[in-house]
Amino acid sequence: MPRILLAEDDTSMREYLARALTRVGYEVEAVGDGSEALPLLEQSQFDLLLTDIVMPEMDGIVLAQKASS
Repeated sequence: MPRILLAEDDTSMREYLARALTRVGYEVEAVGDGSEALPLLEQSQFDLLLTDIVMPEMDGIVLAQKASS
């Protein structure tokens, strides 16, 4: 099953996206910001990183750059 790491600071949007993606067959790990996502990227393998761009602490652009290096 494909795994997605979802980083979204808006709780209702994060929950909605996680439910929708799970319903169509993805395994979803959902976190509230980039600083929560980074350790998961270092510890586990994901097929896709789905991230909000504007988030507190670490935004989605910085997270994507760190994930790709």
